[in-house]
Amino acid sequence: MPDVRVELNNRERATLRAVAAGRVQVTYSCEPDLYIDGMAFCDQQTAHWLVHQGLVRPAVPGEPGDVVAAELTEPGAEQLD
Repeated sequence: MPDVRVELNNRERATLRAVAAGRVQVTYSCEPDLYIDGMAFCDQQTAHWLVHQGLVRPAVPGEPGDVVAAELTEPGAEQLD
């Protein structure tokens, strides 16, 4: 996979930092939602975009509807370097 960096806004970078800190959960869904510190993340567009761009993913296997820990992918971690 080529090293592709995208221009992230402040909210997207803050969300990736929260994922890196272990504060985020993600739903198993075709349009995944994020929970930060146990609270639903209100910016669904950002949540969906980060997952669909391959920057964030579930940390463990799950079934549709499960809420599990989120983790950064390698490209997601590279965005914070």
